[in-house]
Amino acid sequence: MKKPLLLLLLLLPTLLMAKTSTPDIARIDPANWYVGLRNTSLQLMVYGKGIREAEVTTDYAGVRIDSLVRLDSPNYLLVYLSLDGAKAGIMPLTFRVGRKQKIVCYELRQREKAGEEHVGFSNADVLYMLMPDRFAQAGPVYKADPRHPLNTYIVDREAHSLRHGGNLEGIRQHLDYFVELGVTALWFTPVLENNSPDRNGYSTYHGYATTDYYRVDPRFGTNEQYRQLIDEAHAKGLKVVMDMIFNHCGYEHPWIADLPSHDWLNGIAGTDVTSLSNVEQSVGMTSYKLTPVLDPYASDVDRRETVDGWFVPTMPDLNHRNQHVMTYLIQNSIWWIETAGIDGIRMDTYPYADATGMARWMRILGEEYPRFNVVGETWVTEPAYTAAWQKDSRLTANNSYLPTVMDFAFFDRLAQAKNEETDGWWQGMNRLYSTFVYDYLYEDPTHVMAFVDNHDTDRFLGEGQDAAPLRQALALLLTVRRIPQLYYGTEIMMNGTKAVSDGFVRKDFPGGFAGDQRNAFTAAGRTEAEQQMFQWLSRLLHWRQGNAAIISGSMKQFIPVDGVYVIARRQEGRTVLTIINGTSKAAIFSAARYVELWGQTMPASIPAVDVPTGQAYDVARDFELEPRAALVLDVAM
Repeated sequence: MKKPLLLLLLLLPTLLMAKTSTPDIARIDPANWYVGLRNTSLQLMVYGKGIREAEVTTDYAGVRIDSLVRLDSPNYLLVYLSLDGAKAGIMPLTFRVGRKQKIVCYELRQREKAGEEHVGFSNADVLYMLMPDRFAQAGPVYKADPRHPLNTYIVDREAHSLRHGGNLEGIRQHLDYFVELGVTALWFTPVLENNSPDRNGYSTYHGYATTDYYRVDPRFGTNEQYRQLIDEAHAKGLKVVMDMIFNHCGYEHPWIADLPSHDWLNGIAGTDVTSLSNVEQSVGMTSYKLTPVLDPYASDVDRRETVDGWFVPTMPDLNHRNQHVMTYLIQNSIWWIETAGIDGIRMDTYPYADATGMARWMRILGEEYPRFNVVGETWVTEPAYTAAWQKDSRLTANNSYLPTVMDFAFFDRLAQAKNEETDGWWQGMNRLYSTFVYDYLYEDPTHVMAFVDNHDTDRFLGEGQDAAPLRQALALLLTVRRIPQLYYGTEIMMNGTKAVSDGFVRKDFPGGFAGDQRNAFTAAGRTEAEQQMFQWLSRLLHWRQGNAAIISGSMKQFIPVDGVYVIARRQEGRTVLTIINGTSKAAIFSAARYVELWGQTMPASIPAVDVPTGQAYDVARDFELEPRAALVLDVAM
């Protein structure tokens, strides 16, 4: 009898602990929320072993639990609450599983400002796009945190497809550089956690394989550093645009190891997605062809392959037809607006996602933040396709509610025109003229974002250093009815193509890293050609700020004649002429052709100054244009 009694006494603490142990709650997304939002519904995704069976209660004033959604996995529970009338404070949530109980203190915060006060980027801004991993590094380099381990990764600046070590602190320390250049908004490629291991010399340094939607990648910094960077950018008159990805997540996202429900992802059809080899063999990839999404004659299989196919095997495709998935993502964007104070969102791979789900996101965001701005990546080079994605478009019965679209037609036509002679019909600058002809398709051409290159394309210069075509491209970009976007390093003529890998168009900014042989952030560290381009562009950018003729003025374009393409912008008596010689020979600006800009008869003299160079012209008189000339003339009448 003594031995069993002794054994019982030894086991008693364990038995008592088992009876009194609490439900396992490993994580709640979002970790906190805000009161005072128009939409008072809140979804909490609770994760923990066996938490699906929990009952949840709260006695916090102004809060009501609307529903509990028990998903396929036993380790998830969705708690939907109504916060109508709730005040900021600590809300106790009681979770009960059988006789076990756990109280979680959940923080409800007061908003810093009303939704109407969040003013997004506009065509008054010039966005500067950069990749945090490739721009600059400063401060302490990330060290492993045993509480939040990251998968193995390598920092190797000699390898174009591995991490190079840039971070948020490196960007913060160069905010004055952006001010000096004259841009007004910064767009970083995604900064959220990409906890992916290096695979065959390839890593997710680019940021497009999110593994935690609520955490800045520790290799870049912390959530707090991200907010500090944004606050300091605001203090210097710079906005910050956040790159988001709803279409897919990263393969190492916790959802993949423990799927919340069988329909959380697209295209899996019973496949065990915890095995990457299974995914590679059994899961269909997207066709990458976006036309079926709007094609009135598209087959079901073509649409399905576009929208439901995975982008790559390591980027699982999220199912936006599952309302819980979409609610999670919608709340995430609101959380970042409120928490970090971002000034806009760029949404990656927009047409690959479910259009109805994305329209729901944009409608909710627009109601909450009526002056905010979101731009969607719509990579088809035909204006009619792009225009159909813009909010309130007359071209489709389904409203996307997306305020701003990306102008891939402008990019595409420039890429062709730069290598051509402008003839009397289709080539050269005729391509740009013919693109703007279709602006009547857009509900608002000033909510179209144009660019000459970005992280997914060859650099405009290719492998060359010919500044003349680049000046022409930038002169057009910064004076037409568009939101302009620059790609980092264009101002110092960085070049490269994707012939070998994407990394060759994503090179490190010279001077951003310890050990760099020169510092292109300073005039002394630039070559003569780089400094000339920097000064030319900087003068144009500073002049553009607050320029009513460019921001809100009318636009008139003239069909290219004898290789010369002219665009006039006008507002309140101010006229700006962009004059392009689209040939490799000298050409003549024939003043009489543009007399309608000045009235019935040509004035005796019309003084004008080329903004980037300060050179004086008289646009009432003919004058010679150098080969591939690009003039931006501020006219004194």
